[in-house]
Amino acid sequence: MHSNRSAAVIIGVLFLIAAVASIIGVLLYDPILNDSGYIVNGLKNHSRISWGAIFEIITAFAVIGTSVALYPILKEYSERMALACVSFRLAEATLIIIGTLCLLTIVTLNLQFSKEVNPDRAAYLTMGKLLVNFRNWTFLYGPNVMLAPSTLMTSYLLYKSNLVPRFVSVLGLVGGSLIFSCGVLVTLGLFAQISVWGALFAIPVFAYEMSLAIWLIAKGFKATPIASAPMQNLFKLASNKTPSKELV
Repeated sequence: MHSNRSAAVIIGVLFLIAAVASIIGVLLYDPILNDSGYIVNGLKNHSRISWGAIFEIITAFAVIGTSVALYPILKEYSERMALACVSFRLAEATLIIIGTLCLLTIVTLNLQFSKEVNPDRAAYLTMGKLLVNFRNWTFLYGPNVMLAPSTLMTSYLLYKSNLVPRFVSVLGLVGGSLIFSCGVLVTLGLFAQISVWGALFAIPVFAYEMSLAIWLIAKGFKATPIASAPMQNLFKLASNKTPSKELV
């Protein structure tokens, strides 16, 4: 039997950090995401955007940390799926960082615009809009599309292993399916990611991550026997082996 209590607490804390940091990051980015003319509207909110970037980097590191910490636990039930979870989380974190760099580039261009004598306002505005749109796509395909496979596989392995209550695993399976569907529907232009429909599709996966985090911190993983039948049989044979009688 195994409990992995310390690992459970670490994983739970990392899930909480990722959720809180991502929310703070989006709130801090508000001036640049909702002002199409930010890049030419004077020097303002630079420190706020910088802090938003810091929280986004924290989010990316926490996202990677959850998958790395889960890997040695999940690989006991499927090493390939556990490795795939890490890979998709790495892809998600990479897109988050790319999106962050896009917004920091807008801040840099804003500083450059303020220093030029006769800047090309139209060119700067076009560049700013392109960077914001690119960041929005990374925000969709990172925390939505790339999140979905890792959530589905992690939930499946947790369900299969019974390491956490079934309702948590099922919530993850539902949430992973819905967040992937959201990414597809937004890509098709049926609704915006930041909308009522986008929020409704995202609520189950958020509830899954928070319920999993709270459970792991409070209770940890359920103790389950590790299936290793061949090795167990070998030990059983060794323990039952008795010396043969000598021939007389």
